[in-house]
Amino acid sequence: MAIIFSRNAKDNSSKNKVKRPLGFVSAIVTLVTMITAMLFTVAVLEKEPHIPLLIGTAVAILITMLHGYEFSEVEEMMYKGIRHALPAIVIIILVGLVIGSWIGSGVVATMIYYGLQLIDPRYFLAVVIILCGIVALAIGSSWSTMATVGVASMGIGISMGISPGMVAGAVICGSYFGDKMSPLSDTTNLASGLTGVNLFEHIKHMFYTTIPALVISLIAFFFIGQRFGGRNFDANNIKDILATMQDNFLITPWLLLIPIIVIALVVVKVPAIPAICVGIILGFFAQIFLQDGSITEALTALQTGYTIDSGNKLVDELFNRGGLESMFYTISLTLVAMTFGGVLEYSGMLTALIAVILKVAKSTGSLIASVIVSCIGTNLTCSEQYISIIVPSRMYINTFKDKKLHPKNLSRALEDGGTLTSVFVPWNTCGVFIASTLGVSVIEYAPFAILNYTVPIISIIFGYIGFKIIGLDESDSEQTEESKSNDTNLA
Repeated sequence: MAIIFSRNAKDNSSKNKVKRPLGFVSAIVTLVTMITAMLFTVAVLEKEPHIPLLIGTAVAILITMLHGYEFSEVEEMMYKGIRHALPAIVIIILVGLVIGSWIGSGVVATMIYYGLQLIDPRYFLAVVIILCGIVALAIGSSWSTMATVGVASMGIGISMGISPGMVAGAVICGSYFGDKMSPLSDTTNLASGLTGVNLFEHIKHMFYTTIPALVISLIAFFFIGQRFGGRNFDANNIKDILATMQDNFLITPWLLLIPIIVIALVVVKVPAIPAICVGIILGFFAQIFLQDGSITEALTALQTGYTIDSGNKLVDELFNRGGLESMFYTISLTLVAMTFGGVLEYSGMLTALIAVILKVAKSTGSLIASVIVSCIGTNLTCSEQYISIIVPSRMYINTFKDKKLHPKNLSRALEDGGTLTSVFVPWNTCGVFIASTLGVSVIEYAPFAILNYTVPIISIIFGYIGFKIIGLDESDSEQTEESKSNDTNLA
């Protein structure tokens, strides 16, 4: 009885413990600690970003507990952060399997083989943007596009002697353009849904900031690509690569049916995960029956990646990759980053940061800029593009209403600042995924992800000059109130 009484007394004291809100200072101390550790570890020591994120998490936990929270409560914050990343982790695992399967089956080799024969190096980068844009628009996923068409594009571009950073930049520009403008995209639906904006109205409103950025990207890559024509193009090197691939893989147009089937499944609204699984299974059997591989070799390609020793160094670098184990680094970094982000969000530190920003956002231009900066900051701190849309949408929706601004201005700004800038953060799930999938570091591809940093700039400029900033009339106000009421009831 005494033990039970003491436990009950302890539980009651925990419940009655006063929790003090975490303010701006707490958030800044946590972020400065993490960023300082990150810069020293990554930039100076050239080590991985996991430990700095763990240091930041430890500081966030300590500060939160000093404000009256029990560890069990902080633990739940970490778990909530990790839960946000679980869908992304599943996709990451499947992408590792896709790459191993499609390389082993000869799908990637076939795409590279025909790509090298059909595409002029001078126009290759611009073509990559258009191709990735079309595929991502059709399937609504930048990740799936980069893991399939993007991987093949990297192989083609590197074989042509084009910098991996340039090719990756073109892949990212096209993939994120298509993803952002697709009605099938999860981030596009998320941004419109959270703000109560009609999906196609949201997409239409994004045209004004996204299309100019796409044009700028195409023009830039057109001129960049001119250096790879004529004398700078080594045709003999291409011939050696083609011959080596023919010696090691069965090259046939029939293999192109595998990616076409996957894309077709997503277009007819089969969810991404089952569609990708179909691609993995088809690749597995193609490796056995078309490439004369054994079941053991096909399973090994799925687990540890495909291995080849062709005698051609470039071919070996292109095809020795993939597999589940190749994604363990990505998964571990995602888990660590989301643990840090979970404590920041659910302790209220992130809210405190955004509240300070709101105090200085007086004009429409500064408000749009604040949303975009908040999205970028959330990408930096919470390491997940979904959170960079969710949290700022909660913080700014009433402010836009108070300023008589249509919520589609907010939904556009959320995507301009959240979806697109996630690729520039090495510890963000998107940055980690791209680096692992395309084999190019964030620092290397960042200057060439032109669309991704041009869109936020255009969006801020439009905010200050008032171009395509839509006001809120009475009917819109009523719809917004109804949407908010429905969201509250659902919650």
